[in-house]
Amino acid sequence: MMLEVEIKKALGKDDVMSRLIDKYEVKPLPITSDIYIDMLENIVSQQLSGRVAKVIYERFLDVFPDRYPSPDLLVGKDEKVLREVGLSNSKVRYVKSMAQFALVNDLSTDRIKKMTDVEVINLLTQVKGVGVWTAQMLLIFSLGREDVFPVDDLAIKKGMVELYDLQSKGKMLTNELHEIASAWKPYRTWGTRLIWAYMNDKKKNATRL
Repeated sequence: MMLEVEIKKALGKDDVMSRLIDKYEVKPLPITSDIYIDMLENIVSQQLSGRVAKVIYERFLDVFPDRYPSPDLLVGKDEKVLREVGLSNSKVRYVKSMAQFALVNDLSTDRIKKMTDVEVINLLTQVKGVGVWTAQMLLIFSLGREDVFPVDDLAIKKGMVELYDLQSKGKMLTNELHEIASAWKPYRTWGTRLIWAYMNDKKKNATRL
């Protein structure tokens, strides 16, 4: 197990987390060198399983020189070509919006990593099609932030409902999930990734972790 002793001690106070820690390996993630390209991947991955998202994203990259959809090229790309790789009409608009945003905003890693989680979310959710979940994926997978809890992630909801035997629905369920995850602070990202590991164990490559 790759978790530091301090993290394991904090999460281990939760019986469910304690069991997951003993069963699954969760490794630290590197800090990204390209915020923009990671955001494109996060947009493509919205509401898709890990396996399907990976296939579509790889096809998306293939239509660009050197497999890099630079902002200027993506803004001008024929929408039909983007739909043919598997992007929905809405995601075509969203990736183009991300490209347009990148043309006029500094998305350098040096700048973004100095921001708080809230500041990053507020910046990126200005982009059409980028909600809190999408920005949270950047915080987790690209910036290595340790205390992020994406409560709207479908795999997280399903996994926690099963693991904690939850019966509530809707807003009550959301509140209950937040309450459970509050016990993981300041390492909610690690708790989240352990839930994803559990879900991947049930259905291979259901999500990134």
